Amino acid sequence: MPSAHSPRDRVLLEAALLRELAQTWREIAETHFRGALRAPVLTLSDGPHRLGCWHRSERTISLARGLVFDHPWGLVREVLKHEIAHQYVDEALQIHDETAHGPAFARVCREHGIDAKAAGMPAGGPAGGAHPVLRRITRLLALAESPNLHEAEAAMNEARRLMLLHNVDAAATASADGYSYRHVGPVKARAEIGERILAGILGRHFFVSVIRIPSYLAEAGRRGYVLELCGTPANLEVAEYVYTFLSDTAQRLWREHKRALGIRSDQERRRFCAGVMAGFDEKLRAGERVSQSQGLVRHADAQREAYLRRRYPRRTTRSASAILRTAAYEQGRAAGGRVELHRPVRGSPAAIRMLPPLRP
Repeated sequence: MPSAHSPRDRVLLEAALLRELAQTWREIAETHFRGALRAPVLTLSDGPHRLGCWHRSERTISLARGLVFDHPWGLVREVLKHEIAHQYVDEALQIHDETAHGPAFARVCREHGIDAKAAGMPAGGPAGGAHPVLRRITRLLALAESPNLHEAEAAMNEARRLMLLHNVDAAATASADGYSYRHVGPVKARAEIGERILAGILGRHFFVSVIRIPSYLAEAGRRGYVLELCGTPANLEVAEYVYTFLSDTAQRLWREHKRALGIRSDQERRRFCAGVMAGFDEKLRAGERVSQSQGLVRHADAQREAYLRRRYPRRTTRSASAILRTAAYEQGRAAGGRVELHRPVRGSPAAIRMLPPLRP
């Protein structure tokens, strides 16, 4: 935990954190195991080697302070789910004659979309080692930096055509083990309309499933939500790049719009950025119609959706919010229609080891 906090603040933050962990445990246990488990004791530990442990004899799940305060809440949830799976095998299935990560545990994790690995951070970080198709797409996106608008648009359309070809070919052979997840963007109490349109763009055009999930900022003691993408490692890499590129581009276009018109206030920023996303979405839809005319039709990825259902058996949907089509929105929409994807996809950070949980 950061040393900037006073001892009293640390106590209060840890108490709030443990309450949040208890609520998260209840949510996961009810969603995946439907009343089959009793709540354990939840504690924080200072051990340097273990991120999480389930202790059967003490009925305790402990999580490392370094995990809960130094890493995103999405990773904390995955470690907690991993330990709840151990608890389920021990207490609900009463299987005690297998190794910690034996067949029963592996089956439970597979059925519920839980990461079963005994080492390293849970799956979900950027993928290492780019897929060959991803490398080719990256080169095309780099070509889209051309100042020639027709050349840039041709490069972007070819990159999308290649993605579509790859995903049509891969749909019949991909296995559930080939899917993962990734969290993108900051934790927020509520999403702006432009961010919701951007989430729709990723789900419609970039071969990932998108869901907003609960999150928590341990250092601030504040709840919120974060965007989760599910898909193959190559598609996650592209979708995360698109998310970052479009988010940054919308803000840059707004700053340029303000300077050009001498606007001092940010009152219309949200509507302008929503317009940018809507304009770019319309451009992609037009490109899709061209692909369809060439016989390239996008197919639903049933296995990816099955992976998402295992991770989140209970989901709710919300109707889209109405957009007030102000002049700023329409100006942003026109700017979004001129946006071209470019720049290469970034690399991946090193993984962090996670040792297996203790077994009595």
